[in-house]
Parts: sequence; structure tokens; C-alpha cells
Amino acid sequence: MRKVRSTAVEALAGLLRDDMVVMAGGFGLCGIPEALIDAVQASGVKGLTVISNNAGVDGIGLGRLLATRQIAKMISSYVGENKLFAQQYLSGELELEFNPQGTLAERIRAGGAGIPAFFTRTGVGTLIAEGKEVREFDGEAYVMERGLFADLAIVHAHTGDAQGNLVYRKTARNFNPMMATAAKTTVAEVEHLVPVGSIDADQIHTPGIFVQRIVHVAGPEKHIEQRTVRRRETAAAPAAAGEDV
Repeated sequence: MRKVRSTAVEALAGLLRDDMVVMAGGFGLCGIPEALIDAVQASGVKGLTVISNNAGVDGIGLGRLLATRQIAKMISSYVGENKLFAQQYLSGELELEFNPQGTLAERIRAGGAGIPAFFTRTGVGTLIAEGKEVREFDGEAYVMERGLFADLAIVHAHTGDAQGNLVYRKTARNFNPMMATAAKTTVAEVEHLVPVGSIDADQIHTPGIFVQRIVHVAGPEKHIEQRTVRRRETAAAPAAAGEDV
């Protein structure tokens, strides 16, 4: 099967439809499949349920799909950096399913492993547990969480080959590997497309069996979500003659 496609639009051709469930990798703006998100936006599909740690920021990443009203529901952990998200949620335009971050990660991992549900202590006695089964194990209460599985996963990797083997770089690894296993179809954008066999088998994070399509996106812009710098210290002016120091 030919997995490598020439553009992000071609990589998603025939896979998108209204009201589908999409997993999108990334944490903040780190490791987001930005080219694929732009291709989803260009397709015009709507009513999407998107599973992602957060919803990007205004104008970048999933924030672009919010701007075009293509997302109907978010299953997320943190969305505090997106003003448009807040506006749509508070106005009732956008449905939100909040998850503790570790629970979200485990729900995705479980979906990829074929585990329909699991029990966790996280969220017991809070709004997170409302409407969910709570069971006691060894004297402790646990809430049941369902595994997550999507129609489509879009992920970003640093390196990949034509067979779909992927390597992620540092914190861009985040949610990408587990999402790649938890969908009917996984499409990856890679910064470096290398010959088959050039990746050490022990260094592969996502085996190609999980990846159906790949697009090479060389030199993507790396956005900084919150730029924090230290104020520059200025040297004190020399004291004038006779002036107290």
C-alpha cells in the first residue's frame, strides 16, 4: 500500500465526513499536526467531535477549526488558553467533556489497546464522577471511565519512513503515540521523511502497522504558546562627583 501522499489535503482525501470523531495529537502547541488541521479546515467538514488535550489557541491549531465552527464537541483536559473556546462553550455552541489529564491519556491508551473501560480513583466525589459507575475495590471508591476510539487520528512526528514507522522528538511525543493506536485510520505528518530501514528498530515509537497515510511537511513553524522571558538587567549609571552612592 502506498502510504506517502504529496500534500496534507491528499493525505486526508476520502477520510473526512461530517459528525466524525477525530483525535488530534499535541500538548499546547507542541507536536500538533498543524498541516493536517489546516486540511481539515479546508475540507469544510462540520459537527466534529475532537479528542485532544487542549483546543490550541486563537488562530493556531484547533483554534482554527473553532473559528470556522467546525467542532461541535471537545473531549479535553485543558482549554484555558483559547478565548474563542470559552465564548462558544459559555454560549452553548460547543459541548465539552472535561477529563483529568492522566485520565484522558489512559482513556486513549485503553481505546488503542482494545480495553472498553477501566476504574480509577481520580475524580471520585467530584463533578467528573457524575453519571458514572462507582465501584469499591479494597475499601476505596473508583470511578469507571470508558476507553476512547476515533474514526481518524492525526498526529505529528519528527521522523518517519514510507512504511509509516514514526519517531517523535522530546516533548512533541506527548499524546501522539497513543492516539496513533486508537483510531480506525491514522494519518501522520512528518518533518523528516527517511528511507525505509534507516530508522533503528529500537528507536521506533509508533510502528508502521498503526499508520495508514503519511505526508512530508518539512520545516514547519514551531509556535510558542506562552513566551516568558526574564527582564533585561540594566547597569546602574556611574555616580556624579560628590554624589552619595
